[in-house]
Amino acid sequence: ELPKIRMPRHLRETYIRRVGDAVNIMIPFQGKPQPEVSWTKGGQPLDTSRINIRNTARDTIFYIRQAQRSDSGKYELTVQINGAEDRATLDIQVVEPPGPPQNLKLVDVWGFNVALEWTPPVDNGNSEIKGYRVQKSDKKSGKWFTVLERCTRTSCTISDLIIGNTYSFRVFSENICGLSDSAAIASGMANIEKTKTTYQPEKIPQRDMMEPPKFTQPLTDRTTTRGYSTHLFCSVRGFPQPKIIWLKNQMEIREDPKYIALIDQGVCSLEIRKPGPFDGGVYTCKAVNPLGEASVDCRLDVKGEI
Repeated sequence: ELPKIRMPRHLRETYIRRVGDAVNIMIPFQGKPQPEVSWTKGGQPLDTSRINIRNTARDTIFYIRQAQRSDSGKYELTVQINGAEDRATLDIQVVEPPGPPQNLKLVDVWGFNVALEWTPPVDNGNSEIKGYRVQKSDKKSGKWFTVLERCTRTSCTISDLIIGNTYSFRVFSENICGLSDSAAIASGMANIEKTKTTYQPEKIPQRDMMEPPKFTQPLTDRTTTRGYSTHLFCSVRGFPQPKIIWLKNQMEIREDPKYIALIDQGVCSLEIRKPGPFDGGVYTCKAVNPLGEASVDCRLDVKGEI
């Protein structure tokens, strides 16, 4: 029967153990007559002071009492019968927690945020670094809280910090074994101060408010009946407020109990009380201020009673 190594499925990939663990592996094989079994590492015989090998007719046992990182590597197993042979490789990786990150720096503080940077650990524990755990501690409580887990970069931004608190930060490395035994601690502390805001009054451009008189609503011609009071209306704007002068047939209407002139919010009115036939004619409203003047006209007809 030709020699044949029956490598267990879980040993066909890298066999990982932690430093200090025992390594106890049994690999069965077949072949008749009893095969000759040999182990090497890198083409060299094994260090029998660290590794014990025990062979039977059907299997070989590979044993290390306490694994060290130096035990990592590829081990070659050969099974021979009269020149016929079968070979297999056992890949062992002995790992331990990594060292802490290096050069942790607090690079910026703004608003409620801080930015941190660091470099990978010098010793990765013979295993790939899977990420970093970032923690914060405020001066008031002194307790550490995790803000990021498995951060895959060597920098991060921490937000939502509280105004008035002073924070410290530390970072652990993490590999397949877990977190580093110690953390890198940032030398500086972040003091989250209240943002000082200075009120800046809105700058409104100075506008020249001076304006000559301008009628926005003219007088309109009216017909009224003798003995029934009537009103004439128009609207004017201007600054300073214009002086209003009423005229009838180009003659200024001075104080006369028949006429009541008013101005309110730019609306000019002239009440003609109980007009008679001689009160008909052309009425003019003139507005005057230091920047100029304007006027509007209308015709009033007074009819006799029907």
